[in-house]
Amino acid sequence: MSQQLKLGIPKGSLQKSTIDLFAQAGWNIQDRSRNYFPSIDDPEINCALVKPQEMAPFCADGTLDVGLTGYDWILEQNCEDKIHELGVLEYSKSSDHGCRWVVVVPKDSPIQKLEDLHGKKVATELINTTKRLFTERGVEAEIHYSWGATEAKVVEGLMDAVVEITETGSTIRAHGLRVVEDLLYTNTRMIASPEAMRDPWKRAKIEQLHLMLNASLKARLKAMIKLNVSDDNLEAVCQLLPSLHAPTVNRLNAKGWNAVETVVDRKAIRDLVPKLVSAGAEGIVEYDLKKVV
Repeated sequence: MSQQLKLGIPKGSLQKSTIDLFAQAGWNIQDRSRNYFPSIDDPEINCALVKPQEMAPFCADGTLDVGLTGYDWILEQNCEDKIHELGVLEYSKSSDHGCRWVVVVPKDSPIQKLEDLHGKKVATELINTTKRLFTERGVEAEIHYSWGATEAKVVEGLMDAVVEITETGSTIRAHGLRVVEDLLYTNTRMIASPEAMRDPWKRAKIEQLHLMLNASLKARLKAMIKLNVSDDNLEAVCQLLPSLHAPTVNRLNAKGWNAVETVVDRKAIRDLVPKLVSAGAEGIVEYDLKKVV
């Protein structure tokens, strides 16, 4: 049997967005319910669903060759120096950016800053990191491990504050709570076993995965713009167009006309298109991209 790479897919909130990202990158993972070992259309990869909290230790001891998990859980498990980090993959459950661990209190709480939590009770799932960050700030609080429903503990008055993860803060506000302070920014990291990185075949396979996943994330932020423009307006239009290098310009069969294409930031398109029209561009078409390498 040929070599196989042991890949950890984060189980839980990141599971669907991770599988969607792999599909965009070219690997189709079949995630059937109650199956902890999803199938993948690559005979060189063996998948396992793993809790993000356990991913770093499993990569550190070689149980897994490579996996995806949050920076928060790498810190929490004290694995920063025990794993090989390939880099950040900027995506989360429902967006293309990371999350924040925040200190949360009831809206009418007198607590206004972290130091006000001295001697108070705080609940969190990120207990080791919270203790360390509080200690670094000189705050001596009772830090309790939360087994879930963390926000409810402060709503019901069981705790003075909680340290909870959030993408947008909307759930926190919906429960009548407020954020006192951002404690930690976290994002998804691709990590590998140091042992696997010493194996030439596994290293090459891991780097292939990282390249294609990263290229897929970059593509989500970009779009291809194609347009037609006359010779008279070509320079003015090209000056408006950002590009990875320079816009591609091709002559059309119609005399005095050109086809122009370029890659632009997706967020810039709503402002860019009206300017292009004013500068003389016609037949403007926007295309989604799958990968940008």
